[in-house]
Amino acid sequence: MQKRTDHEAALRRSGLKSTKHRTAILDILEQSDQPMAAEQVYLELGDQKIGVSLSTVYRVLESLLDKNLVTKLSMSISGDNRAYFEYNRKSHRHYLVCLGCKKIKAIEHCPLKNYEEALEREMNYTIEGHKLDIYGYCPACQEHEK
Repeated sequence: MQKRTDHEAALRRSGLKSTKHRTAILDILEQSDQPMAAEQVYLELGDQKIGVSLSTVYRVLESLLDKNLVTKLSMSISGDNRAYFEYNRKSHRHYLVCLGCKKIKAIEHCPLKNYEEALEREMNYTIEGHKLDIYGYCPACQEHEK
């Protein structure tokens, strides 16, 4: 119950009313080990017997995004451009994306930090951020192809 209380407090601090849908969506995203599409969040809410429409899930996700409680990632997997959402853990992350099963796995460290600093010096730029998604096939999909 501590997480729900934490989410309720975070919602209040951000100026949003704490509702069943908002706290449930924050719980789902925080517990997920990968970013989720709105449709996946909707299905998980259904599994938890929380009645909600898909359009409400989109509205809640956008309101949480506006308050920086979740982050939004745009990825193209097999030609399918989609928005994915994840709980904002206040950390910079990159992703490995499987083209076979479409699973998304976070890379816990930033492989571009030193390169970004060198590029900043070399080009006299003030770099505000970067994005790196790496596409390939996970071990399970590689094994399946053999």
